[in-house]
Amino acid sequence: MTTISLSHLTFGYDGQGDLLFDDASFDLDTSWRLGLVGRNGRGKTTLLKLLQGKLPYQGRLTVPVPLNYFPQPIEDEDQLTLYAMQAISEAEQWQLERELNLLAVDPDVLWRPYASLSGGEQTKVRLALLFTDTTHFALIDEPTNHLDAASRAKVAAYLKLKQGFIVVSHDRHFLDAVCDHTLAIDKRKISLTQGNYSVYEAAKKQQDAAELAENAKLKKDIGRLRETAAEKGRWAATREKDKYGDPHKRGSGAIGDTGFIGARAARVMQKRKNLEHRMDKAIDDKSHLLQNIEEVAPLTIATQPDHHEVYLSVSELTLAYDGKPLFEPLSFDLHRGERLAIVGPNGSGKSSLMAALLGQFTGEVQGTVVLKSSVTISQVRQLYPDNRGLLKDFAANRQLDLEAFLNNLRKLGLERNAFATPIEQLSMGQQKKVELAKSLATPANLLIWDEPVNYLDLFNQDQLTASILAYQPTMLFVEHDQDFIAKTATRVVPLKPLNR
Repeated sequence: MTTISLSHLTFGYDGQGDLLFDDASFDLDTSWRLGLVGRNGRGKTTLLKLLQGKLPYQGRLTVPVPLNYFPQPIEDEDQLTLYAMQAISEAEQWQLERELNLLAVDPDVLWRPYASLSGGEQTKVRLALLFTDTTHFALIDEPTNHLDAASRAKVAAYLKLKQGFIVVSHDRHFLDAVCDHTLAIDKRKISLTQGNYSVYEAAKKQQDAAELAENAKLKKDIGRLRETAAEKGRWAATREKDKYGDPHKRGSGAIGDTGFIGARAARVMQKRKNLEHRMDKAIDDKSHLLQNIEEVAPLTIATQPDHHEVYLSVSELTLAYDGKPLFEPLSFDLHRGERLAIVGPNGSGKSSLMAALLGQFTGEVQGTVVLKSSVTISQVRQLYPDNRGLLKDFAANRQLDLEAFLNNLRKLGLERNAFATPIEQLSMGQQKKVELAKSLATPANLLIWDEPVNYLDLFNQDQLTASILAYQPTMLFVEHDQDFIAKTATRVVPLKPLNR
């Protein structure tokens, strides 16, 4: 058995406040299929970098195996895929073909330019490259982004054939299918669970429930002890006056048995001190609770329902490039209050459809798209290179309610240092939160969202789901996450591709 060992590991980025890892210690067996989970910004990718020796740290870190990392940087995306892969590795063609066959990918993709592959094909090719090297331990960082449900299932089945890796993902179904151990970077501790994500989640919910119950009991006890101690303090103070008598009556000799009164008052004061000691202990016990419970506040959505019953009508719509249709003719109406999910495999034309609905498609269009002229739209896009500059200026340039915009970012868990960092310098997860918060703060009748939960952690996904169900906005969205679709969509429209 080979073990990766971390002992008293301490690390934090300069100028970013709290430490990401503070005296962390744990061991990882390299035969495990380990899921690495945690909220955005908690240090998952940082941990992978530490394992690779890319960052300085305090403590001891023992990695007795060579490591390979996904996603690998591609040096020249215009090369044929085979040559692009061989430029960054020593993989043989037959090795790549073997792994691609296991992933149910036609090996002919090796003879196409890498840049021409779909996002899903690029992901699978790089995963195939990762596992051509059987001597290295694999670190896999978010392989499911942009993959359709069928591709996620194929990648999960592929990884189950492999022994020994660490995978970061925000797809709970994928983690359940793949992992036999889970390492969670929680709010105040790192926990290692034998089992998949659902096993970890059930254990955490049980622990959280127990802590909440204990916290409620201690809170009640502290209140009762505080009131009892106060009553005894008031009684002792009154008896202390009795010991010397009422100063207005001293001249008449109205002085009590000072010895008896004093002794009784002393006993009451001691009881009060005992109560205060018990109260201090209860408060100390309480201080150790709830530190690891995630606080996920509801988001606000600036939805503004329109008076029309039907917002959007699509009739016999087909889209094509160079005369090649992307999908079968499509017809649907979007009614006020509906949340319509567009689903289909990678490359079926979902993003092209979104562009066509917004009048931005550059290919050939047949059929009709009728959007009511009074309907206003708020978008979440897959790509947002124009999101730049400081958050305050970004909001001003887009006429956003600054308070609503920043409040949603805080609720989404954007780290404090990010508020003073230009958007283009933020991580992909942080940039996604900016794009989402922008849409949430934009007054609109209709939300058109393209893969809204990509890069969002599981807590943010649940947070977004809860807010959608609370506000009931009219939506049309593309998404591959089956859990999000099942919980939020009122209707599903499948795209049936013609090029497959």
